[in-house]
Amino acid sequence: MTYAIIGFGSVGQALAKAFARSGIDVSVATTRDPESFAADAAAIGPGVIPTTLAEAVKADVIFLAVRFEAHADVAKALPDWHGKTIVDVTNAYGVDLGGQPSAKVVAQAFTGAKLVKGFNHLVAGVLEQDPAVHGGRRVVFLASDDDSATTEIGALAEKLGFAPIKLGGLAEGGLLVQARGNTWGQLIFKDLIKFD
Repeated sequence: MTYAIIGFGSVGQALAKAFARSGIDVSVATTRDPESFAADAAAIGPGVIPTTLAEAVKADVIFLAVRFEAHADVAKALPDWHGKTIVDVTNAYGVDLGGQPSAKVVAQAFTGAKLVKGFNHLVAGVLEQDPAVHGGRRVVFLASDDDSATTEIGALAEKLGFAPIKLGGLAEGGLLVQARGNTWGQLIFKDLIKFD
């Protein structure tokens, strides 16, 4: 299984730190030349590999950590996303989508991919911290219309040290972790710890 993070701002770097802590290699890409962020990637760890967008989209699992408005540009990198799992880490606060959940809009752009909304409810400063907290693990919420994709990303979240909680489909539990217009979902910014 190969992993990539597209977007290397504060959220993308926070995700890269989670992969580095767990010793899991991950490619990182933006629309810029990889040399322009190679030093930042190297500072996180040797398994964080700067690459081009064209190379990053070859990964099996792709974390979409760009501004919501940029998702359509990333989607153009491949004509067909079958066989890929996209983890939508975007937030569309203040964007009018005609009442549609943002994850549905993203899913439509990535034709054929399995989409999981996840890891987006934590601010970057919290997401980048070690998820082991006081004997428990930091919660990440996952929502998808594809149960196999939720299970796959849940297993990855566990490897990264998090406690995944499945919320169901995008139109149900998924609404709890995304903005609609100028209203945040009820679970956005909730930093919860699960004790086994």
